[in-house]
Amino acid sequence: MNIPIRILSLGLELIGEVDTYTSLVFSQSWHGIGEISITINRYMQFAEELQMDRILMIGNDPNKAYVIKYREISLDQTGKASENWIIKGLELKCIMQDKLLIPVAGQNQFRTTGTASQIMNYYVTNTLITPTNGDTDRAINQLDLPNFTYPGDTIIDTARLNVLAEKLTSLSVFSGLGWTVILDLPRKKWIFKPLNGVDRRASQNVNSRVIFSPDYNSLQTLQYNQNDLNHKNFAYVAGQGEGKDRQIIQVNNGAGTGYFRKEILIDARDIANTDENDIPIPPEQVIKALTDRGLEKLSEHKQETYLDGNVLAISPFKLGKDYNLGDIVTVQNLGWGVTLDARITKIEQAYENNSHRIDITFDNQKPTLVSLMKREFNNVNVEVRR
Repeated sequence: MNIPIRILSLGLELIGEVDTYTSLVFSQSWHGIGEISITINRYMQFAEELQMDRILMIGNDPNKAYVIKYREISLDQTGKASENWIIKGLELKCIMQDKLLIPVAGQNQFRTTGTASQIMNYYVTNTLITPTNGDTDRAINQLDLPNFTYPGDTIIDTARLNVLAEKLTSLSVFSGLGWTVILDLPRKKWIFKPLNGVDRRASQNVNSRVIFSPDYNSLQTLQYNQNDLNHKNFAYVAGQGEGKDRQIIQVNNGAGTGYFRKEILIDARDIANTDENDIPIPPEQVIKALTDRGLEKLSEHKQETYLDGNVLAISPFKLGKDYNLGDIVTVQNLGWGVTLDARITKIEQAYENNSHRIDITFDNQKPTLVSLMKREFNNVNVEVRR
């Protein structure tokens, strides 16, 4: 049976509901932004209401909210109109893709200290709720932030003209926290919040344990890949200065010696040595900021293990009850000799052909050509000498 999709205005007024679609596929991403795709006959009730910038809520779950970004209908070679609309969209948190981190007028950059969740809240507040650059037209009035945070290591982070979503993703990968925008229907608000998953590994005894394995009838399929092509564990982080006077520190993130030391140069010239009043920043704070930048970038170059699995329709574990996005679980295949503890970083569900499918990505999703090219571009360092 199809799950209903509620169609809402940006102001969260109910417009209609559809459940007679041909296909529904939607995903949620822990670090990034999930997607939705619907195929529906154009004559179905409320199909005409699937318009651009409408919000789609899956069932009655305010945690599953998407905004329509693409619509398609076409004629075939005989000129006959297709009977189906193809509707595509992104998780509501895609609003973070449309804004840049612009510091206060007269300041070179954002520079903030705190835990990862505190810094996430800081950037969202100063960009989308009360913009620090004074341009109130940037604010999204529907957005609210309860300012809830999680404990964590204190870091120093800087930003200037970064895409907000990319900065949140980077902080998410670095800290292990997720982030989302959910619906507050009674207040007609969108709520930004950092997320923290539940530890459900087999080795702990605090929470109920989840073991995904074809051997225990909890996974139908499992794909396992190891990739060391992008692995770096030792960073030279280059800050302010030119040529031989440029400040460069070393960040060792578990690097071995010889063959096992994988080095990378990280351009961090945006980390200033002076504040907005040209007063020198204490050297230990600059080194701390450079170190945190190095650790953040090295977190994007870890030894990568890719695990994707298809959950059995009849399984010992039920999504939303026994496990959810962001939880750390144990993945196992005894025949391969593989047992790993991994975070669930993406869940894709499909309703089509009278069936319900759940696909899970653990820790990392295999990179696409576009993401690989973007990663390499971000690693390019240019030093100008005068």
